[in-house]
Amino acid sequence: MRAAFAPRRLAAAVAAGVILSVLFVGTAMAQDEGPVTVETVSEHVVTLTQTTNLTWIVIGAALVIFMQAGFAMVETGFCRAKHAAHVVATNFAIFGLGFVGFFLVGFGLMYGGYSYVLPGFDYGLDHAIGGSAANLIGSGQWVFLWKGGFAGSFFDGDNLAFSGAAMAFFLYMVAFMDTTATIPTGSMAERWKWKSFVWWGLFCGAIYYPLFGAWTWGGGFLSQLGNSLHWGNGYVDFAGSGVVHAVGGVAALAGAMVLGPRIGKFTKDGKPRGIPGHNIPMAMLGTFILLFGWFGFNAASTFASSDPQIGIVAANTAIAAAFGGVISMFWITRRTGKPDPAMMANGMLAGLVAITAPCAFVDPWAAAVIGAIAGVVVIEAVFFIERRLKIDDPVGAIAVHGVNGLLGVLAVGIFANGKYGAGWNLTTTFTDAEGTPKGVTGILYGSDGWGQLASQALGALVICTVIFGVAYAFFKIQNALTSGGIRSDEADEIAGLDLPEMGVVAYPEFAGAGDSYSSPDASVSAGSSRAPTSAG
Repeated sequence: MRAAFAPRRLAAAVAAGVILSVLFVGTAMAQDEGPVTVETVSEHVVTLTQTTNLTWIVIGAALVIFMQAGFAMVETGFCRAKHAAHVVATNFAIFGLGFVGFFLVGFGLMYGGYSYVLPGFDYGLDHAIGGSAANLIGSGQWVFLWKGGFAGSFFDGDNLAFSGAAMAFFLYMVAFMDTTATIPTGSMAERWKWKSFVWWGLFCGAIYYPLFGAWTWGGGFLSQLGNSLHWGNGYVDFAGSGVVHAVGGVAALAGAMVLGPRIGKFTKDGKPRGIPGHNIPMAMLGTFILLFGWFGFNAASTFASSDPQIGIVAANTAIAAAFGGVISMFWITRRTGKPDPAMMANGMLAGLVAITAPCAFVDPWAAAVIGAIAGVVVIEAVFFIERRLKIDDPVGAIAVHGVNGLLGVLAVGIFANGKYGAGWNLTTTFTDAEGTPKGVTGILYGSDGWGQLASQALGALVICTVIFGVAYAFFKIQNALTSGGIRSDEADEIAGLDLPEMGVVAYPEFAGAGDSYSSPDASVSAGSSRAPTSAG
């Protein structure tokens, strides 16, 4: 039984801690800088807060990078054993491929005009890393791309690029980029040539991801819709439902369309067959790893451990994940008669994706609603994509990241409560009668929310048209220019891609296991461990 901690004891402990901290700082200063004054103590507290904030960004980056292990396990578990080495290798290699592209080119294109100052606690990124004339394409509030260059050569003469602040920010953002890059490895699994995949990783890090990123997080035209068109605070996406997940989701859709379905996925009359994943426990463990890493994904996007909103962000993240997983369990049971473990996992991931954009701007009840909606939407999206569009997505990446990423983008314009985010995106036009900047506000909290919803809707539209078009064009052009196309040979796909593509097999003792199909008339849910027993 846990002992109760009385309020008086708590207050005494806090007071003692503060006194000891001040005495420790004061002793250190007395040794180095002479007499202790209120001003010197204050300066050291500010410095401590700055370094703590910087440390929080690095920790957040590590958590997001660790999510790559979760993606690898989820996708590998949802695929067949004969392709396991190939699938896990794509998830491993994408980290380095995307990283190289982002380091050499992408970071400059995306963040050449970006700076971040937290009043009183700035950690060093206090001016645009591309200098005062960072525009490459665009002018004023209508910037479409920032100046880029080779390995950071575009940075200003102060060498800000190589400061601790800029490098920590780069590390955090490169981890986000890799999340986008890895999403198509799920939808295109079991039939993607390795050499074609390699080019995608480099392209995503260097060009694809930075495009929409520059327009939103980099201070480009979508972020400035508040100032240019008076639409709320412009496009707002706290941690990347759109910038990361939907952008990756539409690439996953484009790639799956170009590749076509796996051999045996559809019957001659177009009915989907169930192709069960070979290791559901692995996939569910990967889901838990993703849940753990997501707290770095969302909570560290405050860029400051000193921001008390971090508690709201973290709690909302967990709430949406829980409701997404539970509601998907009930919904798939209603649809098929059984609580499909794979759909439960995808429901939790859908809740996480959907809450990523609004996590800092909504109340906990709204996080629960968003997660619950996502838990239903992901299942219906899987069925629609597979049964109506006839697109084969082995792990449900399009539904989880694409559809629910768009849901999260729109949720900001609906559920944002106006309590946080005043002056977001450096917006100066969204103010009250006294000229005080207002927080990010959705339509449930007044007519002002319609402008915010318009910004979110335009961002979603750009993702579904321009960004999808870029991805589709890349895969189509690559398919046309590659000898034999970007899809693996039919014989290799039937035998398994591990040996012909990778030179090894994941499970030599059980080669060929997990290759059987369910009955031709069975409907299937993406990544499912079983064929649903009733049609939707």
